[in-house]
Amino acid sequence: MTEPLLRVRGLTKHFPVREGFRAKSAVRAVDGLDFEVRPGETLGLVGESGCGKTTTGRMLVRLLEPTAGTIEFAGRDITHARRGELRPLRQDLQIIFQDPYASLNPRHTVGRIVAMPLQVNRINPPGGTRKRVQELLELVGLNPEHYNRYPHEFSGGQRQRIGIARALALRPKLIVADEPVSALDVSIQAQVINLLRDLQRDLDLAFVFIAHDLAVVRHFCHRVAVMYLGKIVEIGDRDDIYTRPQHPYTRALLSAIPDVTTLGPAGRIRLTGDVPTPLNPPSGCRFRTRCWKAQDNCATDEPTLITRDGGNQLTACHYPEQGPLGVGTSESVEVSQ
Repeated sequence: MTEPLLRVRGLTKHFPVREGFRAKSAVRAVDGLDFEVRPGETLGLVGESGCGKTTTGRMLVRLLEPTAGTIEFAGRDITHARRGELRPLRQDLQIIFQDPYASLNPRHTVGRIVAMPLQVNRINPPGGTRKRVQELLELVGLNPEHYNRYPHEFSGGQRQRIGIARALALRPKLIVADEPVSALDVSIQAQVINLLRDLQRDLDLAFVFIAHDLAVVRHFCHRVAVMYLGKIVEIGDRDDIYTRPQHPYTRALLSAIPDVTTLGPAGRIRLTGDVPTPLNPPSGCRFRTRCWKAQDNCATDEPTLITRDGGNQLTACHYPEQGPLGVGTSESVEVSQ
């Protein structure tokens, strides 16, 4: 079996909440993640807003310093690598940001934006920087003659393509895509996702794909990790997660996907109440305050992310679900805190 390109163990990020000069408490944004990504593979990170997906992605490319845990990339520990050590690493590890309107400098031309990674790393490609940038623009479906245009002259989908071209400039091995299509129209989303799939096939790219749209994740990702309140509650192959989810939260998420073959709320699991605050997460299982299967031991014993009841995926639940999605959920389930 191929060695993992990216290996994460116990990854944690706590943001201190200060009162004056003293740290009073901490926001536990990410609280101990374990996962791996192999060359050419796509791992999807899904979950509700505020579960720690974006924070995780920014730690992977070292835009944020982890509080604890380790990040290994291509067999090298980069958890606390200094700026000088990270510079050569940036050639293999890139990020596509969520907002195509905020991630591009409006004062720079498209040519300068895409050329910036080459200039920072002092790379002079064959034929010159301009030729390489125009090749990248053409690769992502843009007109190479638009080299001297500014970001405001492009649509949202075109701007996201510019961001993708910038991420590809150094020929990386892995790209963290932080909700790359959530700010785009549905018709444009399909174009960008298909572009990323083609690029992955042609360039043998690996992706960590952060999203909240489960339909997009199913279309693009090989494996899926479901996050809830800073933790991974279930991780496994796409088909296992989507057809036989074991964690109640995963099942609730998947039941919310619109299905044109059914009418009304059949099969929908409705969770009442908000996600608890990461300042003071629940003891034991963090999902227990919204879970219809919670028992007394769920409040005292935190479930371990392991294989349960013969499933192929890893699940953190004392009472995992059984059977394919839709079985036993013909009626809405109301859960109160």
